[in-house]
Amino acid sequence: MPEKAFPPPPLEIGPLRIDPPILQAPMAGFTNYAFRQIVRGYGGAGLQATEMVNARGFVWLDEHEAEHPDRLWGVAEEARPLAVQIWDNDPETMAKVGRRLAEEYRVSVVDINFGCPVRQVTEKAHSGSYLLRDPGRMHAIIRQLVEACAPTPVTAKIRLGCTRDHINANEIARVVEEAGAAALTVHGRTAQDFFKGSADWDRISEIKQHLRKIPLIGNGDLDSADAVVEAFRRYDVDGVMIARASLGRPWLFAQAAAALRGDPVPPEPTLEEQRQCMLRHYELVVERFGEAKGTMLMRKYACCYAQGKHGARHFRTHVAGVTTGEEFARVVEEYFPREPQPVAS
Repeated sequence: MPEKAFPPPPLEIGPLRIDPPILQAPMAGFTNYAFRQIVRGYGGAGLQATEMVNARGFVWLDEHEAEHPDRLWGVAEEARPLAVQIWDNDPETMAKVGRRLAEEYRVSVVDINFGCPVRQVTEKAHSGSYLLRDPGRMHAIIRQLVEACAPTPVTAKIRLGCTRDHINANEIARVVEEAGAAALTVHGRTAQDFFKGSADWDRISEIKQHLRKIPLIGNGDLDSADAVVEAFRRYDVDGVMIARASLGRPWLFAQAAAALRGDPVPPEPTLEEQRQCMLRHYELVVERFGEAKGTMLMRKYACCYAQGKHGARHFRTHVAGVTTGEEFARVVEEYFPREPQPVAS
């Protein structure tokens, strides 16, 4: 691999210029409007994404004049650039939804999920990473979406393959580009791996030589600013995507962006600042869903904020049972890790 320029240049996805070339991954059940607003407040994410949207469900709701899913909460009015990720295995259904997203919602990017390993999506719906075994159908889906969404760019997210015995990401990369996609994101595990083991960045990097012109975005195990810098320095990628590590550390994007610029990396927020961030996150969720549902939904986020901290297990045990705002505030006040207090002399 030739010597790379550093810091890396902005990422070009069709007509979009993504700067910094750091993307926030779409994650089902997590990357809703509230989370995206928290991330946006810290800065550093060049492109944010929604949770993945089921295209068939979207069409059904349209046909029955029902309210659209919470996974599109905030999409119409929030800041751009913004990507919406969709999934299904029918090219016409995907194209119909993609056109709506491009023309009515005016999203910046329509991303296709070819990487989800969850059984409900793969074995039951024959979508997500299941389609890695059917490059012809992938080509048809991408091609029809590209035509339906133009000039809005269409991108694809894949895994290395369905199983470790059948890694076909190089072949799939060529299919994705030939079908007209504007960028390819690769998670460095197979569907069989789910999230076990380590992402194989050498395999991700190898894919670049099979692409003629579209950018390659690497994804997997990026849990620090140093890891992001190392990914750009060591591997042949044009951009990176941060996923699970950001769920309890939404400031990670800002830290990574500073490291890429060569600026001092902002320190971790104090525990009190993290508490306030979590409480603001809770307010946004409750504004949308009401106290009962919002409190229930916030439990999993609260557990993410506590991850890796002293006393996290105790906090998770208590926050998992809260049902009201009062209970949530009390548990956060009592059990969320605090800064050590000086001992009085």
